[in-house]
Amino acid sequence: MARIGVINISDGRDYVHRGIADFIRANEDKLVARLEAAGHEVIRAPEPVSTNTLATSLARRVEAAGVDLTVLHYCVWAFPHFTMLAAGQLTGPLLLLANIDPVQPGMVGMLAAGGALDQVGRAHTRLWGDPDDTGLIAAIGVRASAAAAVAALRGQTFGRIGGRPMGMNTAVANTDQWQRQFGIDVEEIDQWEIVRRTEAADPAEKAAARQWLERHTTVHYDGAKLTPELLERQVGSYLAMRELIDEWNLDFTGIKGQPELTQYFATMDIAEAFLNDPYDWNGPKEPHVCATEADMDGALTMQLLKHISGTPVLFADVRHYHGDRDIWDLCNSGQHATWFAARSDDPAENLARVHLYPEVFFFPAGGASVHHVAAPGRMTLARLTRHDGRYRLQLMLGEFENYDDATTEALMKMSTPEWPHAFARLDAPAEVFLSRFGANHIHAVPGDRRPELRAVCELLDVTLDEFAR
Repeated sequence: MARIGVINISDGRDYVHRGIADFIRANEDKLVARLEAAGHEVIRAPEPVSTNTLATSLARRVEAAGVDLTVLHYCVWAFPHFTMLAAGQLTGPLLLLANIDPVQPGMVGMLAAGGALDQVGRAHTRLWGDPDDTGLIAAIGVRASAAAAVAALRGQTFGRIGGRPMGMNTAVANTDQWQRQFGIDVEEIDQWEIVRRTEAADPAEKAAARQWLERHTTVHYDGAKLTPELLERQVGSYLAMRELIDEWNLDFTGIKGQPELTQYFATMDIAEAFLNDPYDWNGPKEPHVCATEADMDGALTMQLLKHISGTPVLFADVRHYHGDRDIWDLCNSGQHATWFAARSDDPAENLARVHLYPEVFFFPAGGASVHHVAAPGRMTLARLTRHDGRYRLQLMLGEFENYDDATTEALMKMSTPEWPHAFARLDAPAEVFLSRFGANHIHAVPGDRRPELRAVCELLDVTLDEFAR
């Protein structure tokens, strides 16, 4: 969850503040208790702001704790200039929160403070209500989670392995814009490093990983496009990526793959799938966002979604629309993390549904395609795209569906059955989606994460382009 700062703003008259200090503390105690019960870490100022010097000193203290969001709390009338002084020391997002007590005019204090912030152009959000209202605590949590996701981006490094794939303009972003708007650096690394490090990887670990895959998935060796040797080469590519991630301190990555590696070395499907997974043959690990085709905006979208959801993130092509069913086939060469097969905490349950098929004609170098059908459930689908140079978040809700074996097989055969599939019913008409969507790749996480993503757009100055029926 998020780290939330709480600063209470009070009346600047000594005799008034003395009479309301206990009331402020009681309200703050209740607010903090509810936020902590919701899983957040709360950093509270040691006393209410009742002087101009306290406004700056307490705000500096909360700021130094590295909070994701600061709540300025108004349960009484509060001198507005205290808010202005405190805000001047706070670099992160602000939320102004008022109580609804008819005796103490906290709402008046919030409106006066908010109006003053508006006059100087200081962005903030306003909420009001009783801390016992679970909806209010959830709304604060949404803002805090969004703020934490945005803060987590700043100072991160994206590892771009290779350049633009197959002339795909939407996979390439402006590094200056990334640094300015998101605080992200980009490290350019040649694909030769994957080849070189794969050949140098530990043969014993490559063999052990191959055997683990043979035990937990169904491997369809064909003696040509998929052999034990090719599968170990793909495992070596994963180990090479782990080395690069550790050596260059990369927070998320993308691999070009096509056409050089896919024609002359092996596909990166094993590497990409298991980097995005919360486990590998060595046990549990943190998912590492890795986008195929070195899709920069795709990887950035995935990193945001990971920060918000804490789960692996789906990467897929928008492959086909089945108009007779109003269903989209989201399918991409092996990029789907195997976690999506069952979305289980038990890797064995997910992997039991995974097939490693020989790669198809697109990829003459061969290797395994990581095939499965994504488990059903409500999903948030999103993609950062650019319109005339300005970022927008294209956002919608959807549902992944599963069908009987015969129907599933028939649907997969209409595209590429060896690849992973997610059959999605989107909360957007096909004619709207195809007319507006700004990329060939789309990304998804479980549940309805639209509230957090709407807040992320505000914090990052990104246009929200929400699709709905």
